[in-house]
Parts: sequence; structure tokens; C-alpha cells
Amino acid sequence: MHTVMKNTILKLPHLFLKPLFLSLALSLAVLLFLAVQTPHKRTSSKLPGGVQIRPGYSSYDSYIQRQLNKTLNPKLRKIWITRDWDRKVLVFSQFFRNLKERNLLFTGSKALCIGARVGQEVEALRRVGVSDSVGIDLVPYPPLVLKGDFHSQPFDDESFDFEFSNVFDHALYPLKFVREIERTLREGGVCVLHVALSRRADKYSANDLYSVEPLLELFRVSELVEVRKVDGFGLDTEVVFRKKKKKKN
Repeated sequence: MHTVMKNTILKLPHLFLKPLFLSLALSLAVLLFLAVQTPHKRTSSKLPGGVQIRPGYSSYDSYIQRQLNKTLNPKLRKIWITRDWDRKVLVFSQFFRNLKERNLLFTGSKALCIGARVGQEVEALRRVGVSDSVGIDLVPYPPLVLKGDFHSQPFDDESFDFEFSNVFDHALYPLKFVREIERTLREGGVCVLHVALSRRADKYSANDLYSVEPLLELFRVSELVEVRKVDGFGLDTEVVFRKKKKKKN
């Protein structure tokens, strides 16, 4: 009887080990499958050095809410459409006129301003003759600015000849920000960014950019045209990209 009990006890661990090994094998198989299926997501979302996301955003909703706190601030909106209006339209007009002189912007261009608030830059484009111009922002300001998230532009592929933005620092996902520009920009189209390199941007910024080099990595289907110093409402550098034309077979 003791021998029978002993044999039974010896067999019990094997009964428990079998399902345990089976469970481990299945778990490893699932992990390997996920690793094979999604490596591009991990590598494509990695940011280059020289641009850092600011901490403090627990979710995308919390990020959006923080941006809206600025955009919907009644005091700021009153300033933007009153005492700031003429000054900013004048400065933006000078920027755009200069781009036209350098053959980077044309009267017939279809233009988009990204993160346009109440649309001073859109008004400036129209004043220098680029009448087919519009802006997007989280809060619309008709007829100059449509509602839109620059991480997911509400436009078809290759919709614009020219895109301008001075809110790169507000992008929580800089890669998505740039990919949307390249998606909606036509081949040969121009993107102009005004960024801050020599000083940190405002308290509503979501990222800090320390050099132009990260932009060269983020713009994957565009070539750098030029970089120059500007004085643009706290932003000190103008970076110009042109979307490459696809090679014909």
C-alpha cells in the first residue's frame, strides 16, 4: 500500500506541470507573434534626439484640454482679434511676401495654416494675393479657420501646395504632426515652419526642440530647402522643406 501511494504522489507533479508548460508555451507564442506583427509601430513612433516631449500629460484628452485652456481663454481671444490683429497680420504678410520673392509661395498656391488660432496668418496670405488659403485649429474661427486637429488633418491626400505653421512646439506627437503635413502636401509642395531653438517656448508647449536636425529625420519624404533666422513672435528660426516628387518607373 505504501508503494502505491508513493507512486501516486510521484505522478501528481507531472499532472500539474503539463498544463503549466503548455500555458507558458502558448504565452511565448503570442508574444513572438505580436513582436513580429508590430515592430514598425515601435520604431516609427520613436523620436529623434534633439526633441523632447514635456511630461505631465496623462492622456491625449488631458493634452487637448490644456491646449483648449489657451485657445478658449476669453482674454487672449479678445487680444488676438483686437490689438494683436493688425500687428500680426502685418508681420505675417512680410514673411509671406518674402517667401513669394524667393519662389517658395505663389499667388496660385492652395495654402494651409496649421494651428492658426483666429487666422491672422490666413488673412496675411490673402492680403499678399494667395486667396485660396485656410487655417485649422481645435477651435474654428470662420471663415478663416476650420476646426481640425493637426495630428489628424481633416483633408484628403495631396490637397495643398503650401503649408505654414508656427506651432510645432504644441505637437504632442511630432512625428504625426509631420506625417500629416507630408500626407496633405502635394509633390513639390513647400512646408514652412517657424520654431524656437535659442529659447524655450511657452508654458502650453508640448515639446522642446533643440536643433534643426530632428526635423530632418521627421520629414521623411521631403528635402530641406533652407534654414534662416527670423523674428516671429518669440520664434527665431524658419525651416523650409519641399516634398520630393516620386520617381517614375
